Amino acid sequence: MTTQLNATSTRPDEYVSHFTDLMRTVRDEGLLERRHIYYWLQIGSHIGAFFAIWAGFFVLGNSWFQLILAAALGVIVTQFGFLGHDAAHRQMFTSSAWNSWTSRLLAGGFAGLSFAWWRAKHNMHHKGPNLEGYDPDIGPGAIAFTPGIVAQRTTGFAGWFVKRQGWLFFPLLTLEGLNLHAESIRAALDKTSNQPWRRVELVLVVTRLTAYVAILLTFLPLGKAVAFFAVQMAVFGFCLGASFAPAHKGMPIIPPGMKLDFLRRQVMVSRNVRGNPVVDWAMGGLNYQIEHHLFPNMPRCNLRKAQPFVKAHCEANGIDYMEVGLFHSYAIVVDYLNNVGLRARDPFDCPLSAQLRG
Repeated sequence: MTTQLNATSTRPDEYVSHFTDLMRTVRDEGLLERRHIYYWLQIGSHIGAFFAIWAGFFVLGNSWFQLILAAALGVIVTQFGFLGHDAAHRQMFTSSAWNSWTSRLLAGGFAGLSFAWWRAKHNMHHKGPNLEGYDPDIGPGAIAFTPGIVAQRTTGFAGWFVKRQGWLFFPLLTLEGLNLHAESIRAALDKTSNQPWRRVELVLVVTRLTAYVAILLTFLPLGKAVAFFAVQMAVFGFCLGASFAPAHKGMPIIPPGMKLDFLRRQVMVSRNVRGNPVVDWAMGGLNYQIEHHLFPNMPRCNLRKAQPFVKAHCEANGIDYMEVGLFHSYAIVVDYLNNVGLRARDPFDCPLSAQLRG
């Protein structure tokens, strides 16, 4: 599939009532109601796992087996990132303040991420997923996600890299944890920012990181301490990035001037990954990306229940609903990133473009 939608008129007024009908169905099924017990169990179990790993750390002492615990810690820290994400979307509680502070404490205190920085960036993504020039997730960076960015990187190392970036994408995710920590600290230090509680978040993130490094250096030799830190950060970055990557990469890019109604703007650029209890947990429910984008405040555990209604609604209204297996999704991402510059050669090959042209 090519990745450029046709920028002709898409008659969005025909679809406005369609989403209203879907919303009514989902609400009548009770799928937007808060699931307090579910989230308290999630928070409690993961905090328990977090401290159990550190208890094992102190018991194990000076041993290379600590790297197993480092990997486990990376996985659990990822889960705190997901829980912070859910709270930021107000999935947990009715109170906005409760959600904000829960996200701030879980993301900042346990995962070392700035809630305010992430929320501002993520809100833009939700408002315009895969919208060229707007969605920060496909903006300029180490990876070129759009043909326009690829066109600027045709020579030298940049040209060599962009032709192989699909193969390099997942190895690079091992550095994403460090990048997220750096961005969180940079945003918290930004004196021009009007984000609330910026200094509190700075204290949380810096204190967490400082205490973490101090514990490693106090109880492990330098070599093992560095290895523990590297493994934990690599696993954290990879798990988090590998959960977000299949959602939109390789799906159509929306040109800046194109108008789409909410339903199609969210569904047609999103991809689901077939779920099961393990995949649902490992990806923090983000494998139900279509449902999450349509109903961002829906509790994570209800996304799976909403899927049949969304799928049937899209089928009834002629809207393509993309769902693939986990490894198939990764293959699509790698292929797209390796060939992103070629994807704009003939945008009219895309079945979604044909659908929009009517």
